[in-house]
Amino acid sequence: MTIENVLNLLKEEIVPAQGCTEPIALAYVCAKATEVLGKKPEKIEIYVSGNMIKNVKSVNIPNAGGMIGIEAACAMGALVGDASKELMVISQVKEKDLEKVRSFLNQNKIQVIHDETDIPLYAKAKIYNGKEWALVEIKHLHTNITKIQKNGKSVINRACNDAEFSTPYKQREKLTVRGIYELAKNIDLKLIKDLFDLVVERNSIIAEAGLDGTYGVNIGCMINKNIEKGLYGDDQRNRCASFASAGGDARMSGCSLPVMTTSGSGNQGMAASLPIIKYCKDQNKSYETLIRTLFFSHLTTIHLKSSIGRLSAFCGVICATSAVSGALVFVEDGDYDSISMAITNSLGNISGVICDGAKASCAMKIATGVYTAFDASMLALSKKALNSGDGIVGHDIEDTINNIGILAKSGMKETDNIILSIMEKN
Repeated sequence: MTIENVLNLLKEEIVPAQGCTEPIALAYVCAKATEVLGKKPEKIEIYVSGNMIKNVKSVNIPNAGGMIGIEAACAMGALVGDASKELMVISQVKEKDLEKVRSFLNQNKIQVIHDETDIPLYAKAKIYNGKEWALVEIKHLHTNITKIQKNGKSVINRACNDAEFSTPYKQREKLTVRGIYELAKNIDLKLIKDLFDLVVERNSIIAEAGLDGTYGVNIGCMINKNIEKGLYGDDQRNRCASFASAGGDARMSGCSLPVMTTSGSGNQGMAASLPIIKYCKDQNKSYETLIRTLFFSHLTTIHLKSSIGRLSAFCGVICATSAVSGALVFVEDGDYDSISMAITNSLGNISGVICDGAKASCAMKIATGVYTAFDASMLALSKKALNSGDGIVGHDIEDTINNIGILAKSGMKETDNIILSIMEKN
């Protein structure tokens, strides 16, 4: 894979977003439909996949005054959103704008339809004003518009191979852990500096907010306080888990601060970066080491998620923290074999963690993943690893990653349906 291809892939995958990306995607598709129609809606129909329902049901929407849910996300986008900002679509919404959103919601003019599609990430908004209407559809990626119609006329109609689609950028299929390792060691720092400077800046700011404020279950803050009390050790493992999960606390509770995502998820972006940022700072690692390690962590997360898909019953944070396992070995100048061992140890340990939607417990899963990353990496640095044939562990790291993809896409498909049915009862 050429450096140019890698840089294009990173630009596609590591982008700013405000709030959980699934409700923001719904806000975006409704904002785009309003833009196409050229008038504010009198009525909205929103068609969504089960995974979208799962990930929007319980998470707070930023700048929404505490509102949650599909209807609120759609009304925010359609009435006061700016589609040109994509995943920052409602970043400029003010308190005064919410009055019209609440009024629209109180009139029950939004119909939510569960579309029985096999596409995990799917949404279609149809908005009406009198006899006029506009339709916008997204598939597979949060801002990947595949269809636009206005009053029955096609504006955009892009074909997608739904059975095999992973991204418009097919070069990701050439990624390997060995290739990522070699690139991280040798890439010209100037080519990646600006992007990862943004990752450090934005993701650190929301983590600090999570430590200072009251968000969700505040697990990041809880770990920190128990370090101060002496109940938890003041060690790198606990400090990194605290810092990383604090970002999840804030983001899942509607904090309006933006994050830099990875593979369509802010939680994955924070999980892939915040433990490394904290570790390198506390261990006095050089700036170059920090940037190269973040490059390794994020690109490995992308590689793992490419095997699994954007949304599934397999928790995406586990992909990111498994990448962190390898990154912790990388930062200590471990070799390729040790890095592979670390990732294998993580994947062989906690690959059963389910995604049951976006909510406060995502921060707890970040902490769990970081704790596992430290155990996995320390074992690997001692040349200890799970063996081929131990459950889902394959004969090498790429075989293991392939097994994880099979587990997530095929093995956990019914799990996804059961999770949704349980959530819909609550």
